[in-house]
Amino acid sequence: MISIDEIKGFFEGEILVNEPMNNHTSMKVGGPADLFLKPKNKLDAIRLFQYLNQKEKRFIVIGNGSNILVSDEGVRETVISLYPNLNQLTIENNVIYVEAGVMLARFVDFCIQNSKQGVEKLAGIPGTIGGALAMNASAYCTQISDYLVSVELIQDNEVTKVKKEDIEFNYRWSSLQDKVILSAEFCLPDGDIKELQNIRSEYLQKRSKSQPLNFPNSGSIFKNPKDNYAAKLIELAGLKGKRVGNAQISEKHGNFIINLGSASAKDIIELINLARKEVYRKFNIKLELEIKLIGFKQQVLESI
Repeated sequence: MISIDEIKGFFEGEILVNEPMNNHTSMKVGGPADLFLKPKNKLDAIRLFQYLNQKEKRFIVIGNGSNILVSDEGVRETVISLYPNLNQLTIENNVIYVEAGVMLARFVDFCIQNSKQGVEKLAGIPGTIGGALAMNASAYCTQISDYLVSVELIQDNEVTKVKKEDIEFNYRWSSLQDKVILSAEFCLPDGDIKELQNIRSEYLQKRSKSQPLNFPNSGSIFKNPKDNYAAKLIELAGLKGKRVGNAQISEKHGNFIINLGSASAKDIIELINLARKEVYRKFNIKLELEIKLIGFKQQVLESI
């Protein structure tokens, strides 16, 4: 057991017990976390991670919960949210420093306002910088890692700065996925503010027209298979609009599952399994999950 009294001795952030995770996920789904901690700032987070590592206690790090699905039973491991308090975002000598809890949208806007180009097409992707780096968020031939310089991590229980060339990146994947990301540095080329603002607006409009942004969701459920699109395959399988309980495969975008109101994780898992089964049956293609599943029993994980 983790001693809350010990944590209170050094921790300045928020401590919540039996905290409903549906309050901390964009899908608005998830049972209670036994212990939910929100560090006050980066130094507070470092102290907390080092304490938990020393005690050999398992924990899960989240941002704003936009790319995860939490089980109805909740989470037994300690959950640590770096959003919104790890929020420092600065530029000095053309290097942009950004902490892991900064929303990607804010980072994109900051770059544009400082006449820096290269991330404007990422506008509208939900999530924080930490999550974006862990999954190598991408859109329209742009990856968050394109202009990355370095990432600050907790590694071997020490704060370490790792250069981009020492990190592996692939489509919707990076070797940072099992790491604790504290911050990152980027160096982007100069651009014209007006032009960059227009590009951002164009891609935000594209997202608005094609994605069900008016319903709680976790973003893209599946990665796109090579030379194909998950949304297209799900649509061709006749599954758009398919509903289980209050969860539905969006009629607007086949790779989105939306919460129509009080949906359960069980409902969503059923739709995930249905989509994978039907796409494989009709096209012999195995869809790979993009979202991260948290708090599920092993038998559920093995079924997906």
